[in-house]
Amino acid sequence: MYNILLIFLASANNFGIEKGKSEAAIKWIDEFLVKNNKSFKIAVTNNQLDTLNFGAFDLVEWSGDWSIARNVIKKVSSKLNIKVVEAGFHLKNNIIESFFGMSKEYCKVYSGGKFVGTLILKKRSGSWVVEKEKRG
Repeated sequence: MYNILLIFLASANNFGIEKGKSEAAIKWIDEFLVKNNKSFKIAVTNNQLDTLNFGAFDLVEWSGDWSIARNVIKKVSSKLNIKVVEAGFHLKNNIIESFFGMSKEYCKVYSGGKFVGTLILKKRSGSWVVEKEKRG
């Protein structure tokens, strides 16, 4: 992914679910969490992320464990055959900027549970916007 050393830095609003499919995805995630006795909350926000190569995504906010967030986002992509954005990757040398919301966010895009590309996001007026995207 851009041949750069990246680290994980959890954020509460940096995952996306394919536009128009987020209600079904959230329902599936909630059922999965109850069935597996996991403590995690996820909800669709009013924000959207538009991409040229992958379409539009509803951004979601979540609270809970970072590993659960990554797991359920990728799992719902596979189970419901939808596209999702898994974000939260930052350049190692920009961790201080990341804490202040000044850095870029590196994302993986999955479709049907399979990796299909990457995005680089930046904050503009408090919202995530796509700066660069790349297939596969």
